[in-house]
Amino acid sequence: MITIVPGNVSLADWRAIFAGAPIRLDPAAQGPIAASAATVAAIIARDEAVYGINTGFGKLATVRIAAEDLATLQRNIVLSHAAGTGEPSPAPVVRLMMALKLASLAQGASGVQPATIALLEAMLEHDIIPLVPCQGSVGASGDLAPLAHMTAPLIGVGEVWLKGERMDVSEAFARTGLAPLELGPKEGLALLNGTQFSTANALAGLFAAERVLRSALVAGALSTEAAKGSDTPFDPRIHALRRHRGQIETAAALRALMAASAIRASHLTDDIRVQDPYCLRCQPQVMGAALDLLRQAGTTLGDEANGVSDNPLVFTDTGEALSGGNFHAEPVAFAADMIALALCEMGSLSERRLAMLVDPALSGLPAFLTPRPGLNSGFMIPQVTAAALVSENKQRAYPASVDSIPTSANQEDHVSMAAHGARRLAGMAANAEAVVALEWLAAAQGLEFHRPLETSAPLKAARDLLRTQVPALDEDRHFAPDIAAACAMVRSGALAASVEIDLPGVA
Repeated sequence: MITIVPGNVSLADWRAIFAGAPIRLDPAAQGPIAASAATVAAIIARDEAVYGINTGFGKLATVRIAAEDLATLQRNIVLSHAAGTGEPSPAPVVRLMMALKLASLAQGASGVQPATIALLEAMLEHDIIPLVPCQGSVGASGDLAPLAHMTAPLIGVGEVWLKGERMDVSEAFARTGLAPLELGPKEGLALLNGTQFSTANALAGLFAAERVLRSALVAGALSTEAAKGSDTPFDPRIHALRRHRGQIETAAALRALMAASAIRASHLTDDIRVQDPYCLRCQPQVMGAALDLLRQAGTTLGDEANGVSDNPLVFTDTGEALSGGNFHAEPVAFAADMIALALCEMGSLSERRLAMLVDPALSGLPAFLTPRPGLNSGFMIPQVTAAALVSENKQRAYPASVDSIPTSANQEDHVSMAAHGARRLAGMAANAEAVVALEWLAAAQGLEFHRPLETSAPLKAARDLLRTQVPALDEDRHFAPDIAAACAMVRSGALAASVEIDLPGVA
């Protein structure tokens, strides 16, 4: 059970929530929530014009709304803004999005009623997850369309998943004993304004990218062994002089992965090769830089997840509601772009190692890692597949944050594109995972040619895990099932978990 303490939730807890851990809101949040709602009521009683409470939205902010229409105003904003399109977002992402919104509203700066918080918390408890189309946000003024789809079920509109079964929200509420509510002044805007869709997708991308990094370190060490590469480039003295934390730590991880290898011992002396190709020699420099980048992105996303990003914001100490721009998701867009760059480079380096292994001039192994090249094609086409995936990721890695397009009749004239930048990460991570899986297959095959010499204990465990589902390739066979099995184990985290990697994480 994860207790959400508003403003103080760790990345590790957000990852657990994304993975399905049950949650509860810290009861201490009820005081600030009630005080914030009371402040909104006092503002209405003073009959002063405050954006989003008794005015129109966006370009229509100058239109004053009568007191008797305030509830209709909030319902209308939800219905009109639920204008997303595309495939439904993955349920774990939407669940994380809901938890992020709950944590934001519970800080007492948004003016929502305790009943609204309670219903959102109850939906999470009963595993009622709104169906949220994946397209429609430009990352300012918040993730309006996705958050409107998330909010609509609270007022009895739209579709949801109930424990994985798709249905109308009325059916889900009937089964669980819940009931929709009527939104009070400002509540619709508070629920719709914010960066929770972009942040949830970016966090999901961050968690996947860390899994790719750990898996790629194992696959890279296996490839180094298969090619009888040197571990000298991982010497700690080299990396201490460069000073980068990630580089120092990934070099240490690679040393540990290869320690006490009989294969490495077999060519410690009298090896005519002076230096290995960059794809082996520069692993700490590339993977360490990726790790540092992911940590930087994690810091930004951790701050965003614990912040309040709607507008206007309610300050109970002075009784004010101040309009600002916390909904602008530029920090999330930059973080997503950094994660995309890291995913792209980790996959690119992995593919280069795979390409090296299938080339006898570079690896010293049989062509395409098959005992009888010519009659058999071996790993010829898996390397082509990896190249295709890497190039696809390169195309996707173009920074989303440098794009902008005016919206809302030029009232919202600069936007972040954080939603697009974050949403692409899932596909990029899947591509990178597949590339690492292909390298894992090839590196394990390369080790077969060094028998009876054995690799290190950690790398033997990684190879043996693969061999539980994929036998060594003696003759050509249907390759797709082997690739699917390896991809599934990388994606589940099984490859990274098969060895002990002493590497401080991102989250």
